[in-house]
Amino acid sequence: MKLDLARELSQTASTKIVLCVLDGLGGLARSSSGKTELEEANIPNLDQLAAESELGATMPVGVGITPGSGPGHLALFGYDPLEFDIGRGVLEATGIEFQLGPNDVAARGNFCTLDSNGEIIDRRAGRIESSHSEKIVELLRTIQIEGVDLYVEPVREHRFVLVLRGDGLGESVSTTDPQIEGAKPIPAQGRDPASKKTAEYVNSFVSAANDLLFESGEKQANGLILRGFAKVPLLPQLDDIWKLRCAALAVYPMYRGLASLAGMETLACPGGMAEQLAVARDRWNDFDYFFVHYKKTDAAGEDGDFEAKIKALEEFDKTIPAIRELGADVLMIAGDHSTPAVLAGHSWHPVPFLINSANTSLGEACGFSENSCRLGSLGTFSAKEVLPLAMAHAGRLQKYGA
Repeated sequence: MKLDLARELSQTASTKIVLCVLDGLGGLARSSSGKTELEEANIPNLDQLAAESELGATMPVGVGITPGSGPGHLALFGYDPLEFDIGRGVLEATGIEFQLGPNDVAARGNFCTLDSNGEIIDRRAGRIESSHSEKIVELLRTIQIEGVDLYVEPVREHRFVLVLRGDGLGESVSTTDPQIEGAKPIPAQGRDPASKKTAEYVNSFVSAANDLLFESGEKQANGLILRGFAKVPLLPQLDDIWKLRCAALAVYPMYRGLASLAGMETLACPGGMAEQLAVARDRWNDFDYFFVHYKKTDAAGEDGDFEAKIKALEEFDKTIPAIRELGADVLMIAGDHSTPAVLAGHSWHPVPFLINSANTSLGEACGFSENSCRLGSLGTFSAKEVLPLAMAHAGRLQKYGA
């Protein structure tokens, strides 16, 4: 739905909407069983919910396009991810509540592990503890480069943020991450004069950082890669478009940052799903829309760990009774993209989706899986239509036309 039309048709109501996003939800079958992670997992609560709901499969961006988490979530929030593109650096910085200036350029960083030839053998440095990465960040904060101010901030585990502040900086800078292991980090390149200036500063920072890490004797997180260079965009706000008071219950900073940019209030809940749902219960009367994020499915998929993804799905399944007890008028289970463990990364495949409300027509679902969702009454549809669909089920959209 076009945002101008959404603004015109939206109306206030007393109904509540809950969107649970299982990051990287979709999967592919492994050869040993011929089943996906969802099909192998013991998820009786999700299966029962599916039998009482309408099912479909969402396409985050477009056919054949493998999305990042940013575009995947933007689509679920009702934005066209091809129209609104937010760099990963901005999402990470906003998520840790770093105050970005209008001309700052932010990048998302990963500490990685390099071998003796300078090739990456682990793009996430074994997902080091946050306490470990914080010490490395303190070291990198000593780097000074003439002509630009540098800010290095820890995020979580192996992730950090680099912010460059100075005059005439551009954001069209290429990643230094080759996206595969067995390759060396790539020098940053700018696509225009202002971005070439940024790239020069970035490469100087990376060179200085590598020297410091070598001198420190660091073994596990002895390198770094940067991507998602961006400046702060202006997003139309959800409360203005949809007339919703929106809350975000997410642990990881990137998702909190994205929600904040969209106009959601990000509620503190560092302890995971139990705390996220407890906060939702405590603040139930303050909001109309709750975005609940679950990360473990994606982390397991990216690690190529099929069994861990099954375990993550089963863990989430145990929270379904508590989620249903919130009493939402509209409950959705969705994913921002697929992360099949057999591919050990994001993929272009449609993502399982269900919506439950008093207005859903019950089908004959045989559990919650990729196949049952593709055969569901909603078919395969664009993820940017998820929020309009929820609004309709919640009685929050007026009739269009005479």
